[in-house]
Amino acid sequence: MVLKARYSDNEHGVPHYMKLTGRPLSLMVSVIATCGFLLFGYDQGVMSGIISADDFNDYFPQTKNNSVWQAFVTAIYEVGCLFGAIFQLTFGDKIGRRRAIIMGAAIMIIGVVIQCTAYTGHNPTAQFIIGRTITGFGNGINTSTIPTYQAECSRASNRGLLICIEGGIIAFGTLFAYWIDYGASYGPAALTWRFPIAFQVVFGLIIVIGMIWLPESPRWLLTRDRPEEAMTVLAALRGLNRDDDEVKLQAGIIMDSIRASGHVGGNTPFSALFTGGKTQHFRRMLLGISSQFFQQIGGCNAVIYYFPVLFENSIGLSKNLSLLLGGVNMIVYAIFATTSWFFIERVGRRKLFITGSIGQCLSMVLIFACLAAGGTGPAKGAAVGFFTYIAFFGATWLPLPWLYPAEINPIKTRAKANAVSTCSNWLWNFTVVMFTPPFTAASPYGCYLFFAVCNALFVPVIYLFYPETAGRSLEEIDLVFAKGYLEKMSYVKAAKELPHLNEHELDVKAKEYGFVTDDDEAGQVKEARYGEKEGQLAEHSGGQMV
Repeated sequence: MVLKARYSDNEHGVPHYMKLTGRPLSLMVSVIATCGFLLFGYDQGVMSGIISADDFNDYFPQTKNNSVWQAFVTAIYEVGCLFGAIFQLTFGDKIGRRRAIIMGAAIMIIGVVIQCTAYTGHNPTAQFIIGRTITGFGNGINTSTIPTYQAECSRASNRGLLICIEGGIIAFGTLFAYWIDYGASYGPAALTWRFPIAFQVVFGLIIVIGMIWLPESPRWLLTRDRPEEAMTVLAALRGLNRDDDEVKLQAGIIMDSIRASGHVGGNTPFSALFTGGKTQHFRRMLLGISSQFFQQIGGCNAVIYYFPVLFENSIGLSKNLSLLLGGVNMIVYAIFATTSWFFIERVGRRKLFITGSIGQCLSMVLIFACLAAGGTGPAKGAAVGFFTYIAFFGATWLPLPWLYPAEINPIKTRAKANAVSTCSNWLWNFTVVMFTPPFTAASPYGCYLFFAVCNALFVPVIYLFYPETAGRSLEEIDLVFAKGYLEKMSYVKAAKELPHLNEHELDVKAKEYGFVTDDDEAGQVKEARYGEKEGQLAEHSGGQMV
């Protein structure tokens, strides 16, 4: 068992973790959590520059000029991620957020060591595959846990932005991986692939060491009937004495909401995911799952993982130029990934989803048309298509599928529904990464036509079925689904017709839709209200909401 995080009180009785309290402590929580997604992005991009490298292929001969083996060695990582997400779905409530993140990062380090110690004469390919699977298992745990931990240790006013930043920071991890791959390609044969893979340990150690000193989620502590520890964490995050009335009030609010939502003990039955009625748990879970599915089947990892390979094989560029352009493409990716941070609340989720789908579709059409035409000139047009695709993806479909499930699902099913959504991500991630090399080998341009059609199909689905969540508190989203169900209208229309409500208006609407007469449903609305609207209390006190 991981030891409890150590803390100390100053002369005013304010608890400190890592000698930090209040806003600095919350910032450190965000830094470590973001580092987890930075590692996620690095892992996504690291194989792209080495999978077709001569030194790597010589060391692992099964991958030499064999697109199926290249796909398998790359995609087996996603299988590990899928099993990690399933593990967290099953045992996450028991383990806790902090220990799960430490365990996930430690498992990733073990997997990296196994990969880097593969040597000729000792079945290196099998060992490398096992190592990538183990690394993926750890990443699956972390990607299922970190957004929840971040949300439960953040103010309500910046929860959405922080989760969006986590999703966007994936691009920066991929950027680091591409350029490290490129630099290592000029080194000795073993350095070409060992160093880029080994570098993951740096991020893993930051996460393990950082999380050892950071506190557990106060919400999880309260669900496990550990109120004294929860009070200490709440006080530290808010920069107040644990006996302060604000801390006691917030702890009481969270505990009341946990009891009301039926989440006492920290466990929600799987059967709750498949219920309908005015809360529409099943529909809301499907919306989250579909967003992760659309992200993957839209072709993002076909570009991210295989960008240099696609440039080399589909466009006919040299290996060195392909690697260089891959690095430039990732710079574009990282730059555009930051744009959503500024527009996510102003523009709204639906418009960003639809804009990204149209942009990705047109980019894939451009790639398809240019490669189908053949020749050097049209191939340059295909290169433009790759760049525009990654720009649209980075600005829209990269962060949104990590944010939307966390918003659209209610408190009672949020943890499990988010884990199921993550499973969807890794399942389809594996599928796309596995079929892309043989698909492009069989038809250099047909693969991109397939992705273009998929992106085009996203638009009507999003327009008809995805309610807008921007600017709404969680209880308002609950009322959107109640309105749609009880008034027999589409949930998209219900979101448009339901005005933005203040606390008094929310109480009136909750009574109108019958939430207050049902303990379980009232708990969901009540908890969301406390989680979102009480953010004003934290802002006035200078503290942090959880």
